[in-house]
Amino acid sequence: MTTDNKLQGFETLCIHGGHKAENNRAHLTPIYASSTYTFDSAEQAIAIFKGEEKGYVYGRFGNPTINEAEDKIALMEAYGLQGQDGNPLQLKAILHASGMAAVTTMLLSNVKSGEKIITHPSLYGGTQEMTDKILPGLGISTIITDFHDLDKVESMIKADKNISLMYLETPANPTLQCIDLQGLSALGKRYGLTVCVDNTFATPYLQQPFKYDVDFVMHSTTKFLNGHGTAVGGVLIGKDLEKMNGIVTKTHRLLGGNSNAFEAYLLTNGMRTFSLRMERHCGNAAKVADFLDKHTAVSQVNYLGLSSHPHHKLALKQMKHAGAMLSFELKGGFDAGIKFINALQLCTSAVSLGTCDTLISHPASTTHVGVPRDKRLEYGITDGLIRMSVGIETIDDIFNDLGHALTH
Repeated sequence: MTTDNKLQGFETLCIHGGHKAENNRAHLTPIYASSTYTFDSAEQAIAIFKGEEKGYVYGRFGNPTINEAEDKIALMEAYGLQGQDGNPLQLKAILHASGMAAVTTMLLSNVKSGEKIITHPSLYGGTQEMTDKILPGLGISTIITDFHDLDKVESMIKADKNISLMYLETPANPTLQCIDLQGLSALGKRYGLTVCVDNTFATPYLQQPFKYDVDFVMHSTTKFLNGHGTAVGGVLIGKDLEKMNGIVTKTHRLLGGNSNAFEAYLLTNGMRTFSLRMERHCGNAAKVADFLDKHTAVSQVNYLGLSSHPHHKLALKQMKHAGAMLSFELKGGFDAGIKFINALQLCTSAVSLGTCDTLISHPASTTHVGVPRDKRLEYGITDGLIRMSVGIETIDDIFNDLGHALTH
């Protein structure tokens, strides 16, 4: 957590947020490659272990390099927001080894055996498999329903007292569905549910879920926050500081999904250009969506910036821009998807997203291959669906590569 509220601009925050002076006057926070830390005395060790004095103990418990990345992300998600006391919102972020590690910490520190999660179709494939294959063995079940029908969601919550957590992902991966953060969060709060949001696709540049009183926000920091594809990571951010410093931190440490200094260093440096990159990502994505929308080989484009998208107005209400992610449906189905991927020359075939270069994937054969086909189709992840993370290259070069791959 950081209390530095002097920085006025989001772009300034991306560069300077969370940074603290270092004893050797390094310009950037160095990589603290130490597994453990020393104490001046036995009394100091006691005080640090009791939480009476700040200090570092062990790499799994914290690290100065990691803390800077955590503080920067917390400031981004809280930017311009106020707490219930009218003061700037204070958040705590915990960096993890991956986005899935952050999701796991959130789930296991909030949901007990016998309780249920309510969520919606078209989640990230890893999250979907977690709810299908891991949580049931822990006595935790998941209810999947249409989150666009708030009356239906409310009736399901009222009918089942075991539902304790609402899990949201908007925009959703990879169909780019958008759901109402304000309405759903208010509904969850009305019935005492913990409300959590995966904000990876939107990033705090485009969307701040804490504006709508949610409890937790997660990111795969591997994606847009890092921006260069150099480090895997995840972050869990919460507003209940007592809970974050208590059971959430304890769960994180005991699960062992901590980040490390080198990847935190790479993440911090990536975030210094975050705002600048996002501006170009989003501008290019809007142009690519228009290009694909007019192409004869494409039957549908899922991009929140297109007025034809059913959630266009909702997205513009809760997002600064429609974003850098889109997906589109090829008329030729699965075979057309494979052929398209193989014909790419500039755009990169990869299952991640958010890097400077344009990344394209075929979910049916990669990220969602572990999801049964009937369930995948039910969620809108069809055989010919292509997911695209639009990069910051010269737009004409992206157009030329897409045009070539769509006609060969």
